[in-house]
Amino acid sequence: MKQSFFIVSDALPYLVGLGILTALAFYIFPPLALIPGILLLFVAFFFRNPKRRIPEDEKVLVSPADGIIMDVSEIYEDKFMKSKALKVTIFLSVFNVHLNRSPISGTVKYRSYRAGKMIPAFKSHASDINEKNYVGIENDNLKVMVTQITGFIARRIVCWVELNQTLSKGDLFGLIKFGSCTELIVPVDVQILITKGQKVIGGETVIGRLKNEL
Repeated sequence: MKQSFFIVSDALPYLVGLGILTALAFYIFPPLALIPGILLLFVAFFFRNPKRRIPEDEKVLVSPADGIIMDVSEIYEDKFMKSKALKVTIFLSVFNVHLNRSPISGTVKYRSYRAGKMIPAFKSHASDINEKNYVGIENDNLKVMVTQITGFIARRIVCWVELNQTLSKGDLFGLIKFGSCTELIVPVDVQILITKGQKVIGGETVIGRLKNEL
C-alpha cells in the first residue's frame, strides 16, 4: 500500500477529535487548550510518513521498521517457511516511525493473526505471549515473514494487505499504534548485515543479502 501523504490516513480520526477538543478548550479558556494541543502534535508526529530512499538492488532485504535491533537468533519457523530461519527483532519506541514496510518485492502468501497479552515489547518473552500479526511474503528467490507485535502501550495492529497482493520492496503494509516490536524472519542462507543494538530505518537500512548472491 502506498500512502503519499506526510501523515497516514489512520491518524485522521485522532487528529479531528483532538483538533475539535483543542478548539473548544481554547474557546472556553485558552490555557486549557495546551494539553489537547500537545496531544494533537504528538499524534501527528507519531503517524508521520517520511519519504524513504528504497535500495534498488533486489538482492538485498531492507528493514521492515524503524527502531533498534534487539536480537538476531536462529529459530525454526513452522507457520509459513517451515524451515530453519533467522529472526531479527526490532524494538520501536513511541518516538520511532511505526509504519511497517515490505523487506522484499513479492506477493503476500500468508496472513495470520494471534490474540495475546500486551507486556512491554522490549521484554525477551513478549514475542511468545503478545498479540501478533504475521505477514508472509514470497518471490522467486525466497520467502520471508514479518511479524507485527503489540507492546504495553501499543493497543492495535493495523495491516492493510490481503493474500495474493503484490508488494514492491519498501511498500507500506501496516502499522502498530503507540509502541511495539517488529520481527523479520528470513532463510538461513541470508547473510545478516546488521548487529544487535544498531539503529535501523524502515525501507532504507539493508538487513541482509542472499549468500548465493554475494
